[in-house]
Amino acid sequence: MNTTPRFAQQVALITGGTSGIGLAVARRLSAEGATVVLLDFNDAAFAGLAQEFAPPHLLLKVDVTQEAAVSTAVNTTLAQLGRIDILVNCAGITGKTNLKTHEVALSDFDQVLKTNLYGTFLTSKHVLPVMTKQGYGRILHIASIAGKEGNAGMVAYSSSKAAVIGLTKVQGKEYAETGVTINALAPAVIQTPMVDILPAATVKYMTDKIPMKRCGTLEEVAAMAAFIVSREAAFTTGFTFDLTGGRAVY
Repeated sequence: MNTTPRFAQQVALITGGTSGIGLAVARRLSAEGATVVLLDFNDAAFAGLAQEFAPPHLLLKVDVTQEAAVSTAVNTTLAQLGRIDILVNCAGITGKTNLKTHEVALSDFDQVLKTNLYGTFLTSKHVLPVMTKQGYGRILHIASIAGKEGNAGMVAYSSSKAAVIGLTKVQGKEYAETGVTINALAPAVIQTPMVDILPAATVKYMTDKIPMKRCGTLEEVAAMAAFIVSREAAFTTGFTFDLTGGRAVY
């Protein structure tokens, strides 16, 4: 029986890593042997995680919408840890909700796309050359059921996550022969700090569409994410995995 941890000697970059889905995934991968690099813009949150993610883990303040900052973070990781095996893109914002399209300010729409889409593009852009050179890698983009079906009152968020799904399909095909897989995960509403600050009406609208009539848990997301970025998931790329309590069955 193989008792080696599933992610032993692997390095995982996780954006939005100080809270919510990002932190849950970081803890799961770390518990299974990975060295994790938490990328986040909220450097104040790093103080509370410094002991849990002490060296060789890394905590790097990064604005994923800025290409120079992303490039620096990738180079810092390589300089200190020597490789990057996994990238999980969890950084994301909802923007203002409960607004119809004509009520949405361009500045808000733009900021949501920059964080959710541009950040995903930039991190994968700079990590992919590293992984292809290694001949191995796993990339997971956290999308959303909103990207498949659209959530009324969330035009910026839904549009950004639909774009992430499209990005995943393209990247999966582009790198299919390199040993690198690129997939997405589309959760329904998950109980996270980001969801906690949404209006109750918005959360009810989303959970009413879920046959299980509940939010997903962070542990459920982390468990599925860990499989997707494992060596076992070797024959799936460009795919969007479902995590919706029965809402999406396609």
